[in-house]
Amino acid sequence: MHTPATAPTPATAPATASDAAAATDPATVETHCPYCALQCGMGLRPGGPYGVEVVERPAFPVNRGALCGKGRTAPAVLSSRVRLTEPLVRRPGSGRLETATWEEALDRVAEGLAGTGRAHGRDAVAVFGGGGLTNEKAYALGKFARVALRTSQIDYNGRFCMSSAAAAHQRAFGLDRGLPFPLADVGRTGCVILVGSNLAETMPPALRYLTELRENGGTLIVIDPRRTRTAEQADLHLAPRPGTDLALALGLLHLVVAEGRVDEDFIAARTSGWSAARSAAMAHWPELVERITGVPVPQLRDAVRMFCDAESSMVLTARGPEQQSKGTDTVSAWINLCLATGRAGRPLSGYGCLTGQGNGQGGREHGQKADQLPGYRKLTDPAARAHVAGVWGVDPDELPGPGRSAYELLDALGGDLRALLVMGSNPVVSAPNAGRIEDKLRSLDFLAVADVVLSETAALADVVLPVTQWAEETGTTTNLEGRVILRRKAIDPPPGVRTDLEVLHGLATRLGCEKGFPTDPEEVFEELRRASAGGPADYSGISYGRIVAEDGVFWPCPEVGGAPGAREVRGAPGAREVPEGARSEPDVHPRTPDPAPPHPGTPRLFLDRFATADGRARFTAVTHRPAAEETDERYPVLLTTGRVLAQYQSGAQTRRVDELNEAAPGPFVQLHPQLAERIGVAEGDRVAVVSRRGRAVAPARISRAIRADTVFMPFHWAGEGRANTLTNPALDPTSRMPEFKVCAVRLERG
Repeated sequence: MHTPATAPTPATAPATASDAAAATDPATVETHCPYCALQCGMGLRPGGPYGVEVVERPAFPVNRGALCGKGRTAPAVLSSRVRLTEPLVRRPGSGRLETATWEEALDRVAEGLAGTGRAHGRDAVAVFGGGGLTNEKAYALGKFARVALRTSQIDYNGRFCMSSAAAAHQRAFGLDRGLPFPLADVGRTGCVILVGSNLAETMPPALRYLTELRENGGTLIVIDPRRTRTAEQADLHLAPRPGTDLALALGLLHLVVAEGRVDEDFIAARTSGWSAARSAAMAHWPELVERITGVPVPQLRDAVRMFCDAESSMVLTARGPEQQSKGTDTVSAWINLCLATGRAGRPLSGYGCLTGQGNGQGGREHGQKADQLPGYRKLTDPAARAHVAGVWGVDPDELPGPGRSAYELLDALGGDLRALLVMGSNPVVSAPNAGRIEDKLRSLDFLAVADVVLSETAALADVVLPVTQWAEETGTTTNLEGRVILRRKAIDPPPGVRTDLEVLHGLATRLGCEKGFPTDPEEVFEELRRASAGGPADYSGISYGRIVAEDGVFWPCPEVGGAPGAREVRGAPGAREVPEGARSEPDVHPRTPDPAPPHPGTPRLFLDRFATADGRARFTAVTHRPAAEETDERYPVLLTTGRVLAQYQSGAQTRRVDELNEAAPGPFVQLHPQLAERIGVAEGDRVAVVSRRGRAVAPARISRAIRADTVFMPFHWAGEGRANTLTNPALDPTSRMPEFKVCAVRLERG
C-alpha cells in the first residue's frame, strides 16, 4: 500500500503581520481577482487613475499575495473610457446601436424574448451564460430561464472549458470538483504529471506549488506538444502529437501492469471495473504508443518510474487533453492510471482538473448548464426537480427538461432558436468554427447581450445592457479547489450601469414574475443555499460570514441539523475525511441555534470512500481513437490553440488594458523552423492558416519549442487573426466538448 511521506499541509494559512495590518485598514477592501479559477486574494484601496488600486493580500492561502499582470492591472477595465456606461438599442432607421434609457432597453428585451416565445414557442428562446458569473448570477440566470422564460434552452461557455473532466470525474468518483484537495497539497506530493497545462502563463501564481514540489524533492512531468515556460520547469517533458493524449495515458498504464507496479490491494478494496480497463490498456503496448504519439519508449518508461517510485503522486489535467472529441475518455484514462497505482483517495495523491474560468467550478454547479439544477442536481431526477421547485415556489411539472449543449445551442440559432439572451460571454471570439457562429448570431430575430464592455458579440446585438464588474458588486465564486470565496464591492459603478441581478429582476418583473428575483446578492445566496441543500454540491452550511472568517469554505458543506432536506454527501463524510491537523476548525457558531457544531467543509474528498453508491471508484475501459480530423495532403499540419500570459479568454477585457496589450499586442502563429523553411517564411512574416472552416492570418513566430508537424495560435483575438475561425466543432459524445485542441490545417504565405 502506498502511504504519503509527509502529512498534508493545512488548507488555510495563518495571517501574516502585513496582511493583518491591511485587514485592519478600513479603506482596504479584501476581495479577489476577476480572472482565472485561482481567484487570487487581493486588496483594493482608494487611489490611482481608476478609483481603486490593487494591494497584496498575503494571508489568502491560494496565492499568498502573488498576482500576475492581469490581476494587478484589473482596475483599468473599470475606466469609463473602455467600458459600457449606458444601455444601447439598435434603431430601426439607422441600424446603429444608440444610447437609450434603462426602461426602454429592458422593455425591448422583455418584448423581444416574450414575443418570440409567443410566436414560435418557449423553446425558440435561448439563454447563454458564462463561467465568469458569480454563483448568485449563475443561479439566478438558470432560474430566470426555467421560471420566467420557461425555456429548456440554456447553457454556458463553461461547456467549452471543463466539461470533459467533469464528466470523467462523475463516472469515476460520483462527484465533480476540479481538485479534490487544496493546491497546497501539490507542493507536498512526490510526483506530479501535468497534462496539457501551461500553468506558468495561464495562472502564474500557482507555479509556486510546482516550485515547492521540486524543492521538497518531488518530480514534475509535463505533457505538452510545445516546450512551454511550464515544460521548462519539468524533470521530464513529453511532447506528444496533438490529439494523442489518450494513447499516451493507456501506454503508461500498460507499462504499469507489465512492470508489476499495480496496487492490487487498493484495487480490491476501493475500486470496480479493473479487469475491463486492464484489458483495454494492454492493447496499447509501448512501441505502438510511440508510433501514435511520437513519444519515445524510454521516455514512457521514465515517466512510469518517476510516477510509481514516489510515495505519493498526482495527475493534473487542463484543456490540452480535455478539449478533444474524446476528452472524457482521455481524462478517464488518466484517472485509471491513478486508480491502478493507488494514487487516489489518499493524502497527497489523486487526480485533479485545473479549472480555467474565474467561476468555472461554481458556474457548473448551480443551474446554468443545459441538464442541471442547483446543487449539481440532475434536471431529469424527479426528487431533484421537486426539491428545487419547492424552493422556487413552482410546480415541478412546469420545469422544462434538458436542452442543447453550448455549441449545439449556438449552431441552432436562426433555425429553431430565434431569440437569445447572452450574459457574460463572447462566443464570436470563443466558440469553435467562430465564423459560422457569428453568422448564426446575425441571423437571429432578436439578440440581447449583458456585458461590461462592447464585445464582438455585443456589437451584433439589438440591445446591449451595461452591467457592473467585480469591484463594483458583491458575490461568491468557487475556485478550482472547491473553495467558496467572497468578492466584495469596493467602488460604486457609473450611474448608468446596473448589476446582472438587477437586470434579471427587471426582466422577470416585465415577464410576469413579480417575486423570486431579488437584487441583493446575499439574499440570492441564502436561496441558493436552500436550493443546493442535499445535492452533490451542497452549500447549505456556507454563509457570507463563514467565508470571510475562514478564507473560504470548501464544499460540500451541509448545514448540520439545519436546512430542510440537508444530508451528508456520499464521499464527503466529516471526521475521517481529513487527517488530523489537516484543517483548521472554523471558529464560528451555527447560523441557527443547534447543539451540533457546524460542518467544517471538505478540503479533501474521498479519503474514506468515493461518492458512488457503493463507495468504490469506477475504472472505465477506454481505447485510443484518432482525432475527428486528421491530416491529409490538403491539410498536412496540425493546429493547436491556447492562451498567453498577458491576455485572458476572448480578450474582451484584457485587450482594453494598455499594459497588457504592450506585452501581447496581437495573434501569432508559432511554428518550427523546419516548417517555416518549407513554406518560405521568416520571423514576423504574415502566415495564413487555413482549415476546412476558414482562414486566419497572423505573424510568424518561429521556435524550436514546438513540434515540426504542429502550429500553435492563441485564441484571444477577433478579426483576421481569430484562431477559432479554424477550430473543429466536433463534439465529445459524453461531455459535448468541442475539439478546440486539434484540427488539420495548411499554411500559406499571408
